[in-house]
Amino acid sequence: MLLDLAQQIKKDWYKPEIIVGVSRGGWPPARVMSDLLQNPNLANMKVEFYKDIGVRNKKPRITQPVTMEVVGKRVLVVDDVSDTGHSLRVVADHLQRKPVKELRVCTIYMKPQSIYRPDYYSQTTRKWIIFPWERLEAVHLISKRFEDNRTRVSSTVRALKDSGIRAGLVRQLLKIDALDRKD
Repeated sequence: MLLDLAQQIKKDWYKPEIIVGVSRGGWPPARVMSDLLQNPNLANMKVEFYKDIGVRNKKPRITQPVTMEVVGKRVLVVDDVSDTGHSLRVVADHLQRKPVKELRVCTIYMKPQSIYRPDYYSQTTRKWIIFPWERLEAVHLISKRFEDNRTRVSSTVRALKDSGIRAGLVRQLLKIDALDRKD
């Protein structure tokens, strides 16, 4: 999917001077996009919106402004998904106020209900997406909902049955999560 996105960007003749990964989900794809576009100028921003799976704050807020000077630059923002679009709107507004020369936004997925349509995205989906880099976090957040230690593993495996994460991997991640709980 990231190869497809890089090709879309290149076909548009867009050559960003800086790539901004939106923390946390946008960091891994931004790093890959940096390689694909042969651009080592990689900055980040952190926006907090979600408190838990499906649980959001009232509005997103920037907790770390962009970490590189972007004034007068062509900027490509990379995130994993445009879910509600509110976080991307906050990021875009922040960068436009700098002001950047040109801003484009790239996400792997876009959800139909998003209020912000990225310039580039690979697929549209309504599904809940668990990216490889957030599997442990998803397992942790889901498993903490189950009070009974005896059924925590089976309940978490059942809850993630349709997520694409194999039951064996869920069990391995729960072991890691259990070690963290002991600290």
